[in-house]
Amino acid sequence: MQTHLAPEYQDTEDGKAAEAILRKCVHCGFCTATCPTYQLLGDELDGPRGRIYLMKQVLEGETPTRKTQLHLDRCLTCRNCETTCPSGVQYGQLVDIGRKLVDAKVERPMGERILRWVLKEGLPSPLFAPAMKLGQAVRGVLPASLKAKVPAPQAAHRNGVTWPKQTHARKVLMLAGCVQPAMLPNVNTATARVLNAAGIQTLVASTAGCCGAVKFHLNDLEGGAVQMRANIDAWWPYVEQGVEAIIMNASGCGVMVKDYGHVLANDAQYADKAQKISALTKDLSELLPELITALKPKINTQALEQVGKQAFHPPCTLQHGQQLKGGVEKYLGDLGFDVQVANNEAHLCCGSAGTYSVLNPDIAYTLRDRKLGNLGAMQPKAILSANVGCITHLQSGTDVPVKHWIELLDAVLAP
Repeated sequence: MQTHLAPEYQDTEDGKAAEAILRKCVHCGFCTATCPTYQLLGDELDGPRGRIYLMKQVLEGETPTRKTQLHLDRCLTCRNCETTCPSGVQYGQLVDIGRKLVDAKVERPMGERILRWVLKEGLPSPLFAPAMKLGQAVRGVLPASLKAKVPAPQAAHRNGVTWPKQTHARKVLMLAGCVQPAMLPNVNTATARVLNAAGIQTLVASTAGCCGAVKFHLNDLEGGAVQMRANIDAWWPYVEQGVEAIIMNASGCGVMVKDYGHVLANDAQYADKAQKISALTKDLSELLPELITALKPKINTQALEQVGKQAFHPPCTLQHGQQLKGGVEKYLGDLGFDVQVANNEAHLCCGSAGTYSVLNPDIAYTLRDRKLGNLGAMQPKAILSANVGCITHLQSGTDVPVKHWIELLDAVLAP
C-alpha cells in the first residue's frame, strides 16, 4: 500500500513504524472474513482493511473525526486478522499507533474519559482486591450489568494446600497479575501445585504488578511502559540468578510481556533487558509437552474418569497474539482428558478483550452469546480457557462452569 506521510509524521518513530506496516498491506480483504466486528456490523470501516484506510488517511494528513475514533474503538484487537493475513501485516501494532494519533486530535466526551480513567487506574490498583471482595459480598443484590463483572468467590486451595512448600532445583517466575488474584485466585495456586508435582518451583516477585496491557491499550502508552519497567526491575534479580522461564497463566498478560522488547526497543536503559524478558516469557501451555511424563503417573484415575467432556475456548491472545494453537487440547488429551474445541468459529473472539466488554457491551455480549452457543452445542461438563478475562466474561452468560485448564489438571492430581 503506497503511503505518503504528512510532514508532522515523517520523522517520528510512530510514523516510520506505521508506514512500514502499511506498505505490507495489499488490499486483499482476507482479513474481513475473520473479523468479528465486520461479521456483526457488516461495515467495511469496522473491519481491518477499512480501519487501515482510516489510519492511512490520518497519517497522510487528513483530520480524524469522532467517527474515525469510534471505528478504531470498536476493534477488539483480537488480531485474528494477523493470523489470516498472507502478507504479514502487523495490525495490532498499527492500531495502537492509530488510536494514539487519533486520540491526540479528537477529544472524547467527558463520560468516556472518566470511564477509561477509572479502568486504567482502578484495575491495576491495590484497591481493586478489596473492592472486588466487597462486590462479591453483595453480589446477590447487584444489578445484572455489575454482577456479570463480579465472579462468585473462589477458594484458592485444594486438599488444604494453597501454595506448595517444597523447593526444587528447577525454578520459574510467575506473574500473579493485577486482577486475577482477586477474581480467580485458584488459577495461580493451581499453577504452583501442578508445577510442583512436576518438580518445578514457582516463584513470584512481590514487587511485580500489572503487565501494562490495561493502560497500554487504553492509550496511556507511557503509563503502561512505566509498569513494564517496574516489572523488569522486579524480575531482573531472578533472571540474573538463572530462573529458567517467566510463566504466564493469563494469555492476555503473556502476549503483552512477550512484546516488552518491541515496546521498549527505543529505551536506552531498558531495551536489552526487555528483549531478555520477552525471550524468557512462556505461556503456561508451552510447558505442557515436558510435563506429561512427570504428571501422568500422579493423576488420580478415578478423578479423571469423572471429568467428562470439556470444551476449550482458546483466547485470541493465545491463538492469534502468541500464535499458540492446538497445544492445550492436544497435550491434555495425551494426559487422558477429553478436551475439544468448537466445530464452529473457534477462531473468533468471545468479546471480552480486556476492557472492551465494559466500553462496548453490546458487541461484547453479542459475541459472548454467539461463542457460548457454539461451545454449548458440544454439551460439555465444563468450559476451559486460558485467560481471566475470557473466563469471567463467558461465565457471566452460562450456568456451565467456566475455568482455567490448569484448574482441571490440578483437580485430578493425587494429593
